[in-house]
Formats: sequence, C-alpha cells, structure tokens
Amino acid sequence: MGASNPELAVDAGGVDTHCHLFLMQVEPSVAVEAARRVGVDRLICVGVDVETSVRSLEIADTVAGVFATAGMHPHDASSFDAAASARLEELLHDPRVVAVGECGLDYFRMHSPADAQHRVLRAHAGWSKESGKPMVVHVRDAWPDVLRILDEESADRVVIHCFSGDVEVARECAGRGYHLSFAGNITYPKNVHLREAAAAVDAARLLIETDSPFLAPQVLRGRENGPHNVVHTAAAIADARGTDVATIVELTAANARAAFPGIR
Repeated sequence: MGASNPELAVDAGGVDTHCHLFLMQVEPSVAVEAARRVGVDRLICVGVDVETSVRSLEIADTVAGVFATAGMHPHDASSFDAAASARLEELLHDPRVVAVGECGLDYFRMHSPADAQHRVLRAHAGWSKESGKPMVVHVRDAWPDVLRILDEESADRVVIHCFSGDVEVARECAGRGYHLSFAGNITYPKNVHLREAAAAVDAARLLIETDSPFLAPQVLRGRENGPHNVVHTAAAIADARGTDVATIVELTAANARAAFPGIR
C-alpha cells in the first residue's frame, strides 16, 4: 500500500488540499518547510469555525504557499448564528481564502442536530454559488443526505474532503463533476474500498490531502501527521492505479489548481 518512504524532487509542485496548520504542535512555517523539502509547495489550511478561519487566513498572509478557507464544520453547526454567518461571508471576499468550508454532514458523532447541519450546509452552498469558490465538504455516515442537499442546492463546485465512500459513491460524485480528495487513511490495510474507489474514477477528479494533524499514514500511525506526508497518500493511489508517485503528484497538483483556482 504505497512505498514505505516515497520521495519526490523538491520542484515536484505537489499540493496538500486539506490541512489544519493551526492545530499542529509545530509552527506553521516549520510544517510548510518540511512539505517543501519533499516537493509539496501549495497547502490549503482549512478553517472549521470563525476563529480558525480567521487563523487560517492569518497563516496564509504570513507563510508563502499557504491558502485558506472559511467555513463552519458540521460539529459546530449549532453555533452558526447571524454573527458567524456575517464574519464568514466577510472572510470569503479575501482572495487568499480559496474555498468555502469545511462544511458538511457528520452523523457519526452528531455534535449538532441534523436539522442544524442541513441548514449550515445549505448556507455554504449559497456562498459557493455567490463567490464562485468551491465547497470543501465533510461527510461521515451521511452520504444520502449530503448528495441530496448538494443536488437540491445545485452545487457543482464541490470537493469531497477525506473521501470515505465506496466505488459506487465515488462514481456518483465524479459523475456530478465533484473532486474526491483522499487522505492518509487510504493507506490503512482495512480500507480496501478507498483504494478501489481511487482506482475507479476519472483521474481528473482525484486530489490528495493529509487532514493534518489527523490521519497519519499507516507507516506513521499514532504520530502527528504533517503536510509532507501527503506523498504517502499519493503512493497509495499510484499503487491502486498502476502508476508511479510522481505521476500522481503531478496529476493531483493540476487537478487542485482546477478545483481551487485561487491557488495558482
């Protein structure tokens, strides 16, 4: 499941499309430099509420190669009020904020009731259409409702973060024109369905991410994850598709620039 120590040239131009630098133990600049050393030169730091969306933009403003998002995670949907809505909308006007989210539905932990999660997801879909920026969508145990709401809201610029579905779901998402972003859990031995999904869809729909500091790849499980480890995800996809790591990094970097035009 991927090379145990995949390496890339420093100028490989890889993109980690989803990380949370504000949650890491190391300073953002240190994490970004480690990523650059393995050929990853663009990172999207993803906000999960108002405070972390502001922090993501601050990091993007001070560390080269970092871009931000602004949104409200489904866990915090209950705290989404007029003030939060106004501040997130304000942040979305900044050109270094390249996406709307992290938003979505999470029925596994249910930290917020389903109706609140639905309301917030619909609000993000509206912002995406207004701003022209893609949605970064979190899905856990909620595929039917997520796909229904996105369809009802005519959402077409969608990145499914940390894709967790099977081949059937992957093909449905890809058929709608969504991008599927795979994380370090694709390297876990039990997650055969993720590797099958990554192998089944059109290559133009594939993205890679780390979700740092979460979801460290199998060879590093139990440790803090970092953006530099996105090469392990690329290696797992390369194995699944019968190609090499550099090809997947180049491909997903091009896809990332199509999915997130603000990072070019």
